[in-house]
Amino acid sequence: MKQYSFFSYASNEALHLSADERVIIQDYMNKIAHELEHPIDRFSKPLIISNIEVLLNYCMRFYERQFVTREVLNNDVLIRFEQLLDEYWDSGTARLQGLPTVKYFAEKVCLSPNYFGDLVKSETGKSPHELIQSKIAEIAKSALLDPKMNTKQVADMLGFQYPQHFLRFFKKKVGCTPKEYRTQNNLTVCS
Repeated sequence: MKQYSFFSYASNEALHLSADERVIIQDYMNKIAHELEHPIDRFSKPLIISNIEVLLNYCMRFYERQFVTREVLNNDVLIRFEQLLDEYWDSGTARLQGLPTVKYFAEKVCLSPNYFGDLVKSETGKSPHELIQSKIAEIAKSALLDPKMNTKQVADMLGFQYPQHFLRFFKKKVGCTPKEYRTQNNLTVCS
């Protein structure tokens, strides 16, 4: 069931069906209803399960189509997400609230986290979490180029609760430690 993320969508994110799609969905709903009303035999359960699975797969197809056909709306959400990412650090929210979550940004654009995640992934090929981490790495690299900031200050500014978490994150994302990054960029840090 986890592959059908639309079960966690909010009601305002309902599936928008064309007339043909509505007929397909209704057909499978009728088949399921017929099996439920039919006297139970050894084929009842597998037929119900099979029809539900096909119905869910059509829903997945139609949701993916919906992301494509609603491209203008999706682009507005992506633009807003980019703005919110920038504002999160520019406003100092990271320092106060810690690292941002997908849920935080989904709420800001008035979408459920799953719908938001599916929309972002369909448009960018990356999950919102991956984009958030890329933004953190980008800001970290820029902040580390400031010789007035030490690694602990950068970690705090980004919203990391512990500097060692930042060190591990940076090494994983960038491929070197903050100290090595500064050395590669010929920077010495003033404490």
